Amino acid sequence: MTKKTILLALASAFIMWLAWPPHNWLAPLLFIGLVPLLIAINNIKTNSEKKTGKKIFLTAGLCFLVWNTASIYWVFNSINAVNTGFVGTIISLLVSLIPYGLGALLMTFAVWMYYRLSTYTSKPVAYAGLIVFYISMEYLHQTWDLAFPWMTLGNGFAGMHQIVQWYEVTGAYGGSLWILLSNILAFEAYQKIKNQKQYKLAGIWMLLLLLPIGYSIYQYKNYEEKSIPVNVVTVQPNIDPYEKFGSISANEQLNILTHLSDSIGQANTEYFIWPETAIPNYADEERIRTNPDFLRAQQFLSKYKNGTLITGIESVRFYNDKKTLSAKANPNGGYYDNYNAAVQIENSASVAFYHKSKLVPGVEKMPFPKIFSFLGPVFSKLGGSVSGWGWQEEPGVFYAYSGIGVAPVICYESIWGDWVAGSVKQGAQFIAIITNDGWWGNTSGKDQHLLYAKLRSIETRRYVVRSANTGISGFINQRGDVVQQSKWWTRTALKADINLNDHITFYVKHGDVVAIASSILALLAAGFILLKKWFLK
Repeated sequence: MTKKTILLALASAFIMWLAWPPHNWLAPLLFIGLVPLLIAINNIKTNSEKKTGKKIFLTAGLCFLVWNTASIYWVFNSINAVNTGFVGTIISLLVSLIPYGLGALLMTFAVWMYYRLSTYTSKPVAYAGLIVFYISMEYLHQTWDLAFPWMTLGNGFAGMHQIVQWYEVTGAYGGSLWILLSNILAFEAYQKIKNQKQYKLAGIWMLLLLLPIGYSIYQYKNYEEKSIPVNVVTVQPNIDPYEKFGSISANEQLNILTHLSDSIGQANTEYFIWPETAIPNYADEERIRTNPDFLRAQQFLSKYKNGTLITGIESVRFYNDKKTLSAKANPNGGYYDNYNAAVQIENSASVAFYHKSKLVPGVEKMPFPKIFSFLGPVFSKLGGSVSGWGWQEEPGVFYAYSGIGVAPVICYESIWGDWVAGSVKQGAQFIAIITNDGWWGNTSGKDQHLLYAKLRSIETRRYVVRSANTGISGFINQRGDVVQQSKWWTRTALKADINLNDHITFYVKHGDVVAIASSILALLAAGFILLKKWFLK
């Protein structure tokens, strides 16, 4: 690669990083962030005679690796916090390269496939290929064992949600499509202006930006929530996650949670939301009604006649036979599954569990276990289960005695738009996100996680209530506005009257059609490349 090529790749990486949350008001830079990379690729295609594909792969790889690493640098913080010393730091750095590099590799592969397609087809078809290859790689990174869809392009507008109100139709992948198409048109407009002094394409590019933005702002200003108020309290106990499972007893943690809840709870409070793993002792789900922590929580709730508690809990189920893929042999006979779960507790005998399904690769579920089993000791210190948590196959809904439906969403799951939409489709009227973001420290990770929740509210037109143990708790309305939030590393509780909603958006009804359609087209395009290469030379 030439010096100019490297600088162009780094320029794209820098612009994309500037545009990425939590740099909220710089989000419009996403519309041009990939233009320097496209210029570099065009220069390589024009001037290179040998190893063109390799040069393009390395150029795109440099851009995406730097951008991804700069945007999710906090992954290293979370791993290094439990691996002390020089050796621990080296191990943490090496393990961090997996999330830093894997997403970048998929993005790079999409660009390389675009180059291969461009050698056999016209420019418009090749550009269409670039879009579907890229989005299909994003979708793959959402669906396979190493899933980490944090850097999906459409997430980049989380800090400027006013211009993507139409996510209620397309979801975040509609944003990916918009950004890719914008960068392609901006690059072509730049070429036309530079070489031919023609400005028509620049006008088309401006329309591509202004029409969706104008429509979105109109939606934002005119959207009205139906007044169906429910008083909700969300609690942030601010318990150090590295001390949570040993240094502080479960009883003491319950004292903190109940005290904070009582400090602002009122007679008409209908929901209390406690964070992920708020009840840290393993609870046998079959015997939950005799569990002392459960009884303590229910005793607290008895003061609130119409109250319902949704809290994180670590739970276990025992089986005589191996009923699930994640079930493990019990030394005392039979099998068991342990879960990172949510439980709904009411002033009745009714109890409902939800088992976290989108598990963090490595920490909660070992991806491709035969390949990555050697990483088990590194991840075991992060509060997960090396042998893997159990999970459920479908989204869940908690229905209270009052008939209100709530989507329980645990931590990492909140970046899966289609998963959250699945709960809403089943009847959830608001979304309760319970999380524990303290693993990352005071980094942009916690801010990004909060901001991404705004997109879920727009896609589903549901209020989001967020309870974070050591992150940021708060309330997000149906337009995606954060109407109230806590400060980082603060023990507090917040309350608000939120509005329920029964309306089903197009996105909730149909899901990630943009990504699915792109994946189908990408497979056809890949088949075409192979056909031309091997059979139609």
